[in-house]
Amino acid sequence: MPLIKPSKIVCVGKNYAKHAAEMGGDVPKEPLIFLKAPSSLIADGQPIVMPGASSEVDYEGEIGLIIGTRAKAVPAAEAWAHIAAIVPVNDVTARDLQRSDSQWSRAKGFDTFCPVGTPVPVADVDLDALGVTTRVNGEVRQHAPVSDMAFDVPAIIEYISAIMTLEPGDLVATGTPDGIGTLAAGDVVEVEVHGVGTVSNPVVAEA
Repeated sequence: MPLIKPSKIVCVGKNYAKHAAEMGGDVPKEPLIFLKAPSSLIADGQPIVMPGASSEVDYEGEIGLIIGTRAKAVPAAEAWAHIAAIVPVNDVTARDLQRSDSQWSRAKGFDTFCPVGTPVPVADVDLDALGVTTRVNGEVRQHAPVSDMAFDVPAIIEYISAIMTLEPGDLVATGTPDGIGTLAAGDVVEVEVHGVGTVSNPVVAEA
């Protein structure tokens, strides 16, 4: 089972310019946020199940933040004080359904669509060296430093906490870099957050 039990999973879309471009757009003027269902969470080693409703299931490697103390209307300068840990996250997405639906709940919300690794306390992480690398069957597909984010971590927390209160244990996924791609049954996908760890999951077809 996952090591976290968030009341909500808040994700940031199009937070890397090259990813926004590969999706056919620009970085938005403000962080673009959406929610994933907590029931989508799985832990390292558990299978990502490709649903029969989709023929295009993509990986999205991301840097995840675990909220440590309640955050409501937090200014950017105080954001890190509310973050307990960093964790690798895979924002698995049914890309064909994302394109067909007017909102993303279905495409992002299937069971098993949010693998998370083991959280590492912020105090034990070199925040300036953060980055994310995604591998499929050992081949690097995504690689970017945290400095490539359009909106940095403090800006993300300030923005989200002005809209909704972040509770201890909540998960914030900070966006994926370019290089997204489709998974197939039998693949193994790994998301590594530099200096934090890796979440690795096999991919299986829905029974």
